[in-house]
Amino acid sequence: MRNPKRLMAATTLGSEALIVFFATLVAYGLVPMEQRSSTYLVVGGVLVLLCLLAAGMLRRRGGYALGWVLQVVIIAGGFVVPLMFVVGGVFAVIWICSIVIGNRIEREQAEVARRMARE
Repeated sequence: MRNPKRLMAATTLGSEALIVFFATLVAYGLVPMEQRSSTYLVVGGVLVLLCLLAAGMLRRRGGYALGWVLQVVIIAGGFVVPLMFVVGGVFAVIWICSIVIGNRIEREQAEVARRMARE
């Protein structure tokens, strides 16, 4: 049986990777042409990879810890692209819901399995 919390959290992190990718392009495009450097692209690329890495690491607690750290970092991206305060906040709420609802589903599945084992 699939782990619902891991599935929901991985979906959230995968979606965030796309959002971070597009926010990186926006941040890069906001800088005047003569002042552009690859810094925004490198930092954004690292964040995208970390989102995908965290999604793949969700079998262990470290993946969830990295996911929590990424939520904070992505919200802090609002200092570069102000709309990321809102988008990052929305994804942080989705992340929290994924964890809370996923835990609830796991408990309910365990309860059903215990009931079926007794019968």
